[in-house]
Amino acid sequence: MNWLQKPSTTGGIIYLSVVSILLVGLGVVLAGGWRTGVALMSLGFGVAFVARSVLPDHRAGMLRVRRRFVDLTTMAICCVAMFVLSVVIPNRS
Repeated sequence: MNWLQKPSTTGGIIYLSVVSILLVGLGVVLAGGWRTGVALMSLGFGVAFVARSVLPDHRAGMLRVRRRFVDLTTMAICCVAMFVLSVVIPNRS
């Protein structure tokens, strides 16, 4: 199992945590609790946003895709949009 290695940066560990949160949120959506699942996915993007804003570039790992401004803007938009989606859309009766 040489292909399976531990993340070498703090950002890599946080990235795996964020992916786990997003997958759990997606599972909740598929199970029928879409509002809770989308809110969980919003939380995942929020965790990624905070981690990317705090960690220096050399420790950000896979959270660093582009420049810091682009990464933070993208994650903030995803976080806010998903949270607004989970709050604004009314339940069907």
